[in-house]
Amino acid sequence: MSSLDGPTQKGIDSKSGTTHFGFREVLIEEKPHMVEVVFDSVASRYDLVNDVMSFGIHRLWRRAAIRLSGVGPGQRVLDVAGGTGDFAARLARIVGSQDLVVLAEINDRMLRLGQARLTHEAMGDKVGYVEADAEHLPFADNYFHCVTVAFGLRNMTDQDAALESMYRVLTSGGSAVILEFSRPVVWGFQRFYDFYSFRVMPLVGRVITGDGGGFRYLAESIRVHPDQETLKGMMEKVGFQRCEYFNLSGGIVAVHRGHKGL
Repeated sequence: MSSLDGPTQKGIDSKSGTTHFGFREVLIEEKPHMVEVVFDSVASRYDLVNDVMSFGIHRLWRRAAIRLSGVGPGQRVLDVAGGTGDFAARLARIVGSQDLVVLAEINDRMLRLGQARLTHEAMGDKVGYVEADAEHLPFADNYFHCVTVAFGLRNMTDQDAALESMYRVLTSGGSAVILEFSRPVVWGFQRFYDFYSFRVMPLVGRVITGDGGGFRYLAESIRVHPDQETLKGMMEKVGFQRCEYFNLSGGIVAVHRGHKGL
């Protein structure tokens, strides 16, 4: 373990009533507000930061995830933790019909920015917008053909509850597609990745948004997020079938896919 590494794969500790916020242990009820503060501080430059920090590669990752989703015209799709709407816009172009794609986002500022962005791109009326907690999705059972999450699962307080909620709203035979940072599988790459995450990302974040601390949390949140096999097991535990994952860019990110049984 390098000196830049921290705790890994921590979750809710029901006995102590704590969970992780990056490498810190915090009370379960405190984390949602702490995450909200982070995203409030970076929301206005969120898309720019994604482009700069990933050298634009995040667009290819999103494209790959949407291809793996198998979403087609006329299907109902829920994009959870949809942020500023990039993923929802891509999905809406495929689905075609109005209001079949719903962007669900717990952070009000991110949601409003997403709606404004899609309106500017002439996509605003093709997507529904709901302020919602992923752990308690306010939708009917067995409704959506596909549920997607792009770089949002690791910020959720109770990931098991979120996965259960996504499973509930899926129709029989529907699929969940989760695009998230994961564990590099290329030998020798971890040390460079650590340096970039903990030294470069906060610095670039501070220059662009004025908030380096928020990006320090985001880097730490990657390290405590479940690795590929662990997340696959979590999906299976809540009922998803035929679960699999696809490593992208050597495992920097992975797309997990699971299906609801018929």
